[in-house]
Amino acid sequence: MSNETEPDRVPNAPHPRDTLQLIGQDSAVREFLHSFNASRLHHGWLITGPLGVGKATLAWQIARFLLATPANTVDNLFDDPPTFASLHIDRENPVARRIAARSEAGLHSITRSVNPKTGRIRDQIVIDDIRGLTHFLHLSSTDGGRRVVIVDSADDMNMNAANGLLKMLEEPPARTTILLISHQPSRLLPTIRSRCRELRLHPLSPEHMHLALQQADPEIEETPALTELSAGSVGEALRIGSLDGVEMYHQVIQLFSSMPDFDRQRALKLAEAVSQRGNGDKFELLLTLIDICVTRLARTGASGKPPQIEAAPGKSALFSKLSPNPPRSRAWANTAQEISERSRHGKAVNLDPATLVLDTFFKIQKTTSV
Repeated sequence: MSNETEPDRVPNAPHPRDTLQLIGQDSAVREFLHSFNASRLHHGWLITGPLGVGKATLAWQIARFLLATPANTVDNLFDDPPTFASLHIDRENPVARRIAARSEAGLHSITRSVNPKTGRIRDQIVIDDIRGLTHFLHLSSTDGGRRVVIVDSADDMNMNAANGLLKMLEEPPARTTILLISHQPSRLLPTIRSRCRELRLHPLSPEHMHLALQQADPEIEETPALTELSAGSVGEALRIGSLDGVEMYHQVIQLFSSMPDFDRQRALKLAEAVSQRGNGDKFELLLTLIDICVTRLARTGASGKPPQIEAAPGKSALFSKLSPNPPRSRAWANTAQEISERSRHGKAVNLDPATLVLDTFFKIQKTTSV
């Protein structure tokens, strides 16, 4: 199944349900197992952290573990319950096989669904998706007595869907565990956050990034630029690699290098390339890369130190030139905020992508001219 019908899967990467090894997040695993082994399993878990660091992989690992581990694991009153040191479940385990085949009756996954009127994936998780969960929770318990719900991502819920889920968190069914994946937990209702226990995942180290990328796509070309731009996120590295993002980043740096004169022809060519029909992913990536540049310019002026990794030739010297001191840092920080707000507004009103890109570069030019 393609990513077009699986919005919870990174393009060109295995689905998290098929990724059996979680790399570089041992502390989160230990925290969950400590709660489980102490018989203090919370009914709601909020799995947070940057995009692409393994949150969904952890959620599916927890789901396999819980459904493959019977709720009553003690033979008699005088036995101590077993202690688990790993979430690993063999891929030949019946539960693992059913999950891989998407036929596990004790598991319900919620993500953005297809709008039957348009045939396209919705932009949000809607109340109808939560109503499907209500039906699932009223079914009889599975063999092990557990049920698991995965919401990926909880950030995508609209207000009606969020309120519907909140009711279930307030009155959770017995032996049901709800796993909420969130890239930006601040966007969630405070009442949802307060009813969940948080598992915080962190960006991967370079060593863990290498291992995770090899697991996800052994063919990917790992470069210093890809490492820097992905910031410890395997998902982001795969996205950048699949969309030729490193080359796009080089073009963005070249445009910054032309400031304040501004190479309009180069900017127009880049804007038109990402604005062609079917290039929505490239358009979003370009906005991300521009935001990375502007944010790191602000950081350079504040710290007096440009980024250490040369993701593009001459970048360090360029950043020191454009943001040499704290006042310039503040100017770039204000520009980053304004560009972000303009981008959100432009996408909300369906502004032509090429126009939005050019408008963004005109704002950058103005900042370099001050």
